[in-house]
Amino acid sequence: MSKMTVAYNSVDQERALKPAMWRGFRRLCPSCGCNHMFDGYLTVIDRCPTCREKLSDHRADDGPAYLVILIVGHLMAPLIHIVWVHLRPDPLMMATILSIACVALSLYLLPRMKGMVVGIQWAKRMHGFGRSDA
Repeated sequence: MSKMTVAYNSVDQERALKPAMWRGFRRLCPSCGCNHMFDGYLTVIDRCPTCREKLSDHRADDGPAYLVILIVGHLMAPLIHIVWVHLRPDPLMMATILSIACVALSLYLLPRMKGMVVGIQWAKRMHGFGRSDA
């Protein structure tokens, strides 16, 4: 088997989407799942120290922020309605508590959504993840 055939086959192999998304959600390398994907809160490392997969080609942009807004909005809107209808708290108290809850949930979800988006891009070979850098 020639080098060209081996390189072609390694690029042609399908990458599993669900494990890559799950690893990304857990903020781990989508390729091996052994090391953290982030250096800090949202900064993706250049390469995984274990599998040497290049991760700096991702283009998550605003996708994770849109996903976080969608999720937080769908979780908090019914909660706001239920609390207001059944408990009738002081509006300022309700706004304060639910604002803190929205910010906390958003800060928790943002790196996880970014990791998931990077995992999807890696699995689908988008934005440079398809070419071999080795």
